[in-house]
Amino acid sequence: MAKRELISICVVIAVGLLSITMLILSGKKAQGTSDAHHGHGHEVQGDAHNHSSSQGPHGGKILSDGEFEVEVVIFQKTPVPHFRVYPFINHKPLSSQEVPIHMELDRLGGKKEKLTFKSAGDFWFSEQAIEEPHSFFIKLSAHYQGEDYEWEYSQYENRLTVPADLAKKMGLETEHAGPGNIVSILELPGEIALNADMVAHVVPRVSGVVLESYKNLGDTVKKGELIAVIDSRELGEAKSRYLVALERDKLARYNFERVQRLWEAQTVSEKEFLTAKKTAIEEKIDLAAAARKLIALGLSKNELTDLADADDNTLTNFAIRAPFDGVITKKHLSLGEWIKEDLEIFVIADLSTVWVEVIVYAQDMESVYVGQKATVRAESLGLEATGTVAYVGPLVGEDTRTARARIVLSNTDGKWRAGLFAKVALVKHNDSPAVVVRNDAIQTHQNKAVVFVQYDDQYEARPVTIGKSDGQFSEILGGLACGECYATKNSYVLKAELGKTGMSHEH
Repeated sequence: MAKRELISICVVIAVGLLSITMLILSGKKAQGTSDAHHGHGHEVQGDAHNHSSSQGPHGGKILSDGEFEVEVVIFQKTPVPHFRVYPFINHKPLSSQEVPIHMELDRLGGKKEKLTFKSAGDFWFSEQAIEEPHSFFIKLSAHYQGEDYEWEYSQYENRLTVPADLAKKMGLETEHAGPGNIVSILELPGEIALNADMVAHVVPRVSGVVLESYKNLGDTVKKGELIAVIDSRELGEAKSRYLVALERDKLARYNFERVQRLWEAQTVSEKEFLTAKKTAIEEKIDLAAAARKLIALGLSKNELTDLADADDNTLTNFAIRAPFDGVITKKHLSLGEWIKEDLEIFVIADLSTVWVEVIVYAQDMESVYVGQKATVRAESLGLEATGTVAYVGPLVGEDTRTARARIVLSNTDGKWRAGLFAKVALVKHNDSPAVVVRNDAIQTHQNKAVVFVQYDDQYEARPVTIGKSDGQFSEILGGLACGECYATKNSYVLKAELGKTGMSHEH
């Protein structure tokens, strides 16, 4: 072997021996590597240094200093993930009570978590749940037989480093999470209908021949306005009976008053007095019965009062009057026509309000309630109005499996017409959560909803709990704090890059 080669080999051996000697004399403090392990033995990439990084018997990370070792595991076989720390001496388990420990986690964004532990035989377990992502800088200290041991190491998962210039090229945009409004809308089909509470089906109540018809389809009417006249023999007979009863009542009252004066003067017998009184009462009863008959046929009290002075030629005339202000929507009579007492001769509708009959599907029943705000649109005519739900049907049809709801709309201008199809937008909820994010910021990673939180050039996939949502924003119930910056536009690129880099952690 050449002399020069021999000298080179000796130099390499000397440097190696010197390095080993320095490690032995370096003291008790050591730093862990990034090869952190979870309780099921999967590795997570990171960067740090430690005397040992082998996998322990429980699938965790071994941190050693001389003969003393601890195994650190994030145990996930329980509903709530937690840390477990197993102490060893010469690879033999120790009682956890012999080895007090302390741990602090430093997460992205400077959030620090100090953990407290409870003893469970040969290991310690953290009282706090370990939220995902399990990505943090760890400081662990232990005390055993008068000696202090400390380790520091990093464990990163679901984290990417994206410089600002690269983020710009990727089209990434960010916003700060904060309070906002969540307005959720339910759209249902509907149809404009007449307000059935304000529709009058006019019937004559007496049979007869049509003498006059003053209104036609589409005409407006006022309450009490005369709209038709019918010649009715039945009405004439009823009026005649009333007029006869009226005269008989007058005569009976006059006779009774005369007999009463004579009886008081003791010129007539008591029997004659009682007979006159009885006759007066009977005639009064007959008059009242005749009056009730005419009122039942539709005559007013004023018309009864004026009946005695009325022209005999109008005795058989029956006046049909509008019950309220409205519009004639149907008409079923013509001059000279014989009509029966129960025929619907007019339909009058008050169009100042209309109904919107809403079709509610079975799955949406819980989202529709009385008093709910609604917006109604008839796109064919460019109409839009707001109202509230006034009624929700209690039954679901056997054939359609839908229920009916009703909205009352103001229609003073008459633009909403019965039969129009409409779209009904119901406000399911209108809340102001403390933290909301844009919907395009939410991605799915490892079967969980995540948002990429940004600190400087670091982007971390943070699992979040989503509450109510609309078409643009979602409420965040947990996982993201108010004020934290998160990726919005093109956040799906980060998800794709996370899969490429292999920095995600499979649970």
